[in-house]
Amino acid sequence: MKPTHIEHIGIAVKSLDEAIPYYEKVLGLECYAVEEIKDQKVKTAFFKIGNTKIELLESTDPLGPVGKFIEKKGEGIHHIAFAVENVNKALSDVEAAGVKLIDTQGRKGAEGLNIGFLHPKSTFGVLTELCDNN
Repeated sequence: MKPTHIEHIGIAVKSLDEAIPYYEKVLGLECYAVEEIKDQKVKTAFFKIGNTKIELLESTDPLGPVGKFIEKKGEGIHHIAFAVENVNKALSDVEAAGVKLIDTQGRKGAEGLNIGFLHPKSTFGVLTELCDNN
């Protein structure tokens, strides 16, 4: 597996309505999409800066993954996502290298991407997402 670029950086926030104005008014970025991903219990907002995106994540359920993250660690960087050519092959490759997976197969994520997560216990504390647009 070889990532092609950083696809996005995910940032957990308590409220998109409160966080979006900071990114737009202070940093001068434009929120180009807001989307709810029901099965992940999250609403997302996307900003593009250069070739990388920032994804804000607001939990729609306090017991969802982002809700639990905020409860435990507070707002902040949640994950880093790397673009790969094929998520399923990349997940298989990293598992073969001894990395613990959260997802053994890709699943649909925001913006229609195929995504899969690596467990932070195997990635030096960083929740890592692999994604492709196939």
